[in-house]
Amino acid sequence: MPPTFPRRTWAPAYALALVGSFGVAATWILLGRGTGRQCSWMGVVAALDAVLLLRMGGMRPGLARAAWAMLCTALAMALANWGIAAEHVGRMLGLPIWTSMARMGGDYAWLLVRMANDAVDLAWLAAGLVTAAAWGR
Repeated sequence: MPPTFPRRTWAPAYALALVGSFGVAATWILLGRGTGRQCSWMGVVAALDAVLLLRMGGMRPGLARAAWAMLCTALAMALANWGIAAEHVGRMLGLPIWTSMARMGGDYAWLLVRMANDAVDLAWLAAGLVTAAAWGR
């Protein structure tokens, strides 16, 4: 009889995906800073990154993995949009991005994000969430 190995739990998988969301958001912010655009197509990249990290972490297929993929994708989207808005404000005030992110209130950040994203950007963000749900299953 072959030896049996203990089952891997998926607790490290979601922690890995959450940390990956921060990395994708940081890349997204740097890309937005370099191009001067929102780069909303990165929402699909964030979804693929979350799905890949959850699969590499050993999380089993199903609704839980799809939900975690969507949650991590939404977290990356929120952090990236907040960071891009904070970067624009911080550049005008001479502040580094992390200081600007900490000082900028939620209402002001939400206003800037709504003004910066048009219909095409919202379509890319929605495509990222759909990609996370479909590939995360």
